[in-house]
Amino acid sequence: MGRAFEYRKAAKLKRWGHMARTFTKIGKQIAIAVKAGGPEPENNPALRAIIANAKRENMPKDNIERAIKNAMGKDQSEYKEVTYEGYGPHGVAVFVETLTDNTTRTVGDVRSVFNKFNGNLGTQGSLSFLFDHKAVFTFKKKEGLDMDEMILDLIDYGVEDEFDLDDEAGEITIYGAPTSFGEIQKHLESEGFEVTGAEFTRIPNDLKSVTPEQRETIDKMVERLEEFDDVQTVYTNMKPEDGE
Repeated sequence: MGRAFEYRKAAKLKRWGHMARTFTKIGKQIAIAVKAGGPEPENNPALRAIIANAKRENMPKDNIERAIKNAMGKDQSEYKEVTYEGYGPHGVAVFVETLTDNTTRTVGDVRSVFNKFNGNLGTQGSLSFLFDHKAVFTFKKKEGLDMDEMILDLIDYGVEDEFDLDDEAGEITIYGAPTSFGEIQKHLESEGFEVTGAEFTRIPNDLKSVTPEQRETIDKMVERLEEFDDVQTVYTNMKPEDGE
């Protein structure tokens, strides 16, 4: 078993990113996808993936359709993807992904949290080496599916040979190269798999051990960052608690 798989297993498949699941944040993702590839999901793979995630988060159909319509408006703000990286208290690495139409506001908000928790905000890209960037797909398992054969087939599309299987939900989660996102999605759809989630994630490659008290402080910092609408996902390299 590889390192990333062991980390996921230790956390019982808990996501390393703490994503604030709000419809406002998903709406921003929809806006970017529509601006880039148009409002028709059948002709826009990125939009299809986001809609799948929105449904997974129980976002009402009306909200999804409204977000697509708003993204087509002439006065729709242009959102940018910006990351912020640094160290929080106790030497824990913190990686923040944002979608913003005002970088001055966003960097001010993020910096204020780092300062409040005695952290240090670094330059963009300074901590990217601590996290492996992955494309993640979750889809329904077909009855009688040969897992080994499926993985061998997907390896040609940049997918790793390790996967997560949720028997209760009847779903498979695979991990691959971010640059292969479109190819993986297209292949899964062409093979008739029902994709229920498609996104990018960052998996830490160097876990930091912390005490219960230190963990509480880091969790508070993450929660504070997630309160900002511009913040999409917050990752840390904090080692998961035993039993998680």
